[in-house]
Amino acid sequence: MEMPVPDGRILARRQEIIARLRSVLPGDGVIDDPVGTLAYECDALTAYRCRPLCVVLPRSTAEVAEVMRVCHAEGVPVVPRGAGTSLAGGALPTADSVLIGLARMNEVLEIDIGNRLIRVQAGRTNLAVTAAVEAEGFFYAPDPSSQLACAIGGNIGMNSGGAHCLKYGVTTNNLLGVTLVLHDGTIVEIGGPQMDAGGLDLLGVVCGAEGQLGIVTEATLRILPRPEGARPVLIGFSANEVAGACVADIIRAGILPVAIEFMDRPCIRACEDFAHAGYPDCEALLIVEVEGGPAEIDEQIGLIRQIASRHDPVELREAASEEEARRIWLGRKSAFGAMGQMGDYICLDGTIPVSALPATLRRIGELSRDHGLQVANVFHAGDGNLHPLIIFDANRPGDLERAEALGADILRLCVAVGGCLTGEHGVGIEKRDLMEVQFTAADLEAQMRVKDVFDPGWTLNPAKVFPLAASAARRGAAG
Repeated sequence: MEMPVPDGRILARRQEIIARLRSVLPGDGVIDDPVGTLAYECDALTAYRCRPLCVVLPRSTAEVAEVMRVCHAEGVPVVPRGAGTSLAGGALPTADSVLIGLARMNEVLEIDIGNRLIRVQAGRTNLAVTAAVEAEGFFYAPDPSSQLACAIGGNIGMNSGGAHCLKYGVTTNNLLGVTLVLHDGTIVEIGGPQMDAGGLDLLGVVCGAEGQLGIVTEATLRILPRPEGARPVLIGFSANEVAGACVADIIRAGILPVAIEFMDRPCIRACEDFAHAGYPDCEALLIVEVEGGPAEIDEQIGLIRQIASRHDPVELREAASEEEARRIWLGRKSAFGAMGQMGDYICLDGTIPVSALPATLRRIGELSRDHGLQVANVFHAGDGNLHPLIIFDANRPGDLERAEALGADILRLCVAVGGCLTGEHGVGIEKRDLMEVQFTAADLEAQMRVKDVFDPGWTLNPAKVFPLAASAARRGAAG
């Protein structure tokens, strides 16, 4: 993956820039020593690393705005970072950039149970949002697998989802408003506590923008009453394609589970060894969870049983207790960590129509054999958000490049069957040079013109989302 050439003029003024930043963030708010910045050289896409010019750790929107004013005056690029869990290189710094870490901005600013909303700083973790309201019987619906660590600001940047997005939607469906700091330090409020704000839907533009338009420092989120009850069903199958066909039939029947999760044999075995969840010995596994009152749950599970029986399941098991339900989900939630036991991996997130699942899974298997690398599948099957994990050895010369080539072929396949490059991880650096596979030149030009309006100097989260040559030309023209 090609990295941009750093601006030598900025590097030459490094100490002067750091001194200006220390004047607005005194104390330990600026990190510039080699050991301190090492922790910020990559995110969860660890194959690519680059230390930033320095790291700043503000505690408030006002401090972020002060940092942005300094960087704007100095012409320095900025890279926002929540918890660094991005799997697409979304928080990877450049050598001439200031990385703005939001981890210290983790406060709850307002809870309004009557209007079903919570306002938090952008560095608060996803799971900690629910923790703030669960005593009142509420929860925050989007639940990425990294929810214990990932930050709300990053969730907004990538429009993250999670296992329960089939019923509750992804971040954009649960976001009411943001406080956004623009490239020059201007603070703007977009959206708010109302269900739909008037005027242009700028909230829809910002959510999923990957830090290209501004830095989200605060967010107003929709919270929901916790359902009366929930119950997962575990269904094993003899082949990936059969499990995919079952998913398509469940959706076609008009049933709306809260989640349908898919795991194939390599992932099943890794998760079982790691979490001891009691998964069956089979080629593919579905976890289907429904919720509601006891009668509603029984009715939905009865219909799911009927559909699954037509596909000759190897095993069909309902969770008989809260503990069994917890263990079933523990295995799935541990998947990405468990797969690390098999080696290094790249995790994709192309999205396809649910009806295309059987044929797509078959083709991914063929591509895996063609490239000579193992692919393990674990994903949100209900909305077609695939997560193929490509296993490789980072210490073997050429393996990373083979893995990237296989990943590109899988993402091209997703687009070819009517899907898209990303469902929740974002484009980052991982998919930026594949954007031309999904979008025409006119499409990309329209997107870049939006960025021109918000970020005329092209200094926000550089070298991400757009093909590198196009973004470099834009930044060069602005400079």
